[in-house]
Amino acid sequence: MPFNSIKILFLLTLISGVLISLCANSWLGAWMGLEINLLSFIPLLSSKSNPFSTEASLKYFLIQAMASSTLLFLILLKMNFHEMSYMMKSNLWNNFMIMPLLMKIASAPFHWWLPSIIEGLSWFNCFIMLSIQKIAPMILISYLIINNFFMQCIISLSAVIGAIGGFNQMSLRKIMAFSSINHIGWMLTAMMIGSNSWLIYFQIYMINILLIINLLLNSNLIYIQQTFNLLNNKKLMKTLVFISILSLGGLPPLLGFFPKWIIIELMIHNSLIFTAFILVMSSLLTLFYYLRMMYTTILILNTEMTWFNQNSSNQKNFLKMMITLSCIIWGMLACTLIIFMY
Repeated sequence: MPFNSIKILFLLTLISGVLISLCANSWLGAWMGLEINLLSFIPLLSSKSNPFSTEASLKYFLIQAMASSTLLFLILLKMNFHEMSYMMKSNLWNNFMIMPLLMKIASAPFHWWLPSIIEGLSWFNCFIMLSIQKIAPMILISYLIINNFFMQCIISLSAVIGAIGGFNQMSLRKIMAFSSINHIGWMLTAMMIGSNSWLIYFQIYMINILLIINLLLNSNLIYIQQTFNLLNNKKLMKTLVFISILSLGGLPPLLGFFPKWIIIELMIHNSLIFTAFILVMSSLLTLFYYLRMMYTTILILNTEMTWFNQNSSNQKNFLKMMITLSCIIWGMLACTLIIFMY
């Protein structure tokens, strides 16, 4: 995305909308921050070089406007009929208030819009939608979420649909979208337990997708088929792409396993054995199609000529790739040492 002055202005107002929602002391102020964030992100989605961006921005606006209008209606209804303190004691009102926020972060069963929209976006906009756009709604969800049957169903659906939806997907953007739906289940679980560990999970998730999107953007990869022969002259880049994806799936001892380890331990302490079982099995499903893609690309369909020479242009990205490799591989060791220190 070209960073001209208009794009930078909208990006700053997008971040300011998130900050307004985080600092608001009323639900109307939080809703106002969500609207500023939405109206700032729509111009960032449009691109003359991408013919699908207009359709994606229109779909995104309609979905988010529907969720925002529902949230505003519930806020006004609550202010007219009940005291705000009563809302924290009523499970039914909490469930109603959480629904539009779940639609904003594309949690199951409100996930249907994310894969189709993210397919028409650039990689930079994909990163914003999968990370920054989820900060404010998830903070608001953490104010309302409680441990009940409704939230356990939402968590289980998000984990299972995010895992199963990635099967038979050839687009890397759609795989990232379904992976995001699966990770939402883990973060909602940490919120439901009442722990702030979801912040650690979200930060490590942002690091993972930032590294993956950076590598895919530098490699100009869009579909899985392109990885079969496109990166034969960039073996280190191919290895880093798949190590980053496996870290996103939570394969130990990579960095992505550390927050899942914390949440599994918290679920065991809170007797959420069945929910922990569903989340672990869904992670195994995501790792299955990640490993299937990696096995096919590296071992089966990896062809190259015997007289092929290494491309010298790879050396300029060597430092960046080494930093990426260090962050992913040694992240688990660093996090384990931090735990032992405390």
